[in-house]
Amino acid sequence: MRILVTGGAGFIGSNFVRHALAGAYEGFEDPQIVVLDKLTYAGTMDSLASVIHDPRLEFVHGDICDEDLVDRVMKDVALVLHFAAETHVDRSINSGVDFVRTNVVGTQTLLESARRGGVGKFVLVSTDEVYGSIERGSWVEDHPLEPNSPYSASKAAGDLLARAFSRTYGYPVSITRCSNNYGPFQFPEKVIPLFITNLLDGDTVPLYGDGLHVREWIHVDDHCRGIALVARHGRPNEVYNIGSEVELTNRELTETLLEIAQADWSRVRHVNDRKGHDRRYSVDSTKITTELGYRTQVDFMDGLRDTARWYAENRSWWEPLKKGDYPPVWEEASPV
Repeated sequence: MRILVTGGAGFIGSNFVRHALAGAYEGFEDPQIVVLDKLTYAGTMDSLASVIHDPRLEFVHGDICDEDLVDRVMKDVALVLHFAAETHVDRSINSGVDFVRTNVVGTQTLLESARRGGVGKFVLVSTDEVYGSIERGSWVEDHPLEPNSPYSASKAAGDLLARAFSRTYGYPVSITRCSNNYGPFQFPEKVIPLFITNLLDGDTVPLYGDGLHVREWIHVDDHCRGIALVARHGRPNEVYNIGSEVELTNRELTETLLEIAQADWSRVRHVNDRKGHDRRYSVDSTKITTELGYRTQVDFMDGLRDTARWYAENRSWWEPLKKGDYPPVWEEASPV
């Protein structure tokens, strides 16, 4: 099967690519994968270093908004897994332009090319943040979209475009909405790798507001297993939440990371809360569990300790990123 993976040099996309080429997913035992990635600050070829020379992998350096390029890489593709996105909320608050371009225009470009090219299925990897904030209970898939940041609004717009392609053209699109991810190769602007790497360097960690914002945490391996299930068995024109039921306040997460690092609260600095900061996220994963037999496999504490260990052992990956010294594009990352 020939699969187009957009954003395949990013955190979640590269995880899927590495595991798919290792035969980790049923139905994808011998894939032919085309990765299309612009290699912005959050995408690095180092995340694909272990598989870049696999003959089943083709890397294309390019923009998902480039219609001609997208049409060329879409040739003979049977499945699109659309991971590519601008994702950091704080950056979207400072400027939402790139978020609208990538998450809306880029998604539209891919959907139209896939539809014209007769690609058999399209999976859009979205986020629980499109639902907004929930005081109690958990979101089901048909809950109204009420995004509260430019990032989540742009992702919600992409979701609605995907829905429109299903409804208008009968095109087979499935959407996944996952809770907060953690694991190796996550760009160190995100809270868990930021806190881990700051603590490794002897620095303080910033805690927003009162620290009582609640997030549901899932290991990236479990998220990608869910995406593979939806790609293989999910129904078209359906949304599937992917969660873990592991909910922590940011204060509880901070306490846990301090314990792992053998540090204390003197390493925490309280900072002003983020604008429009959603109070709580929680998804109901009943649908993917009952329909597709999905189950998480990574225990949260085991996964968090393993993640901290990975960052401790892979300074050469994250230190240049925190300094803004991004590695050059590899020779293999040439345009089509």
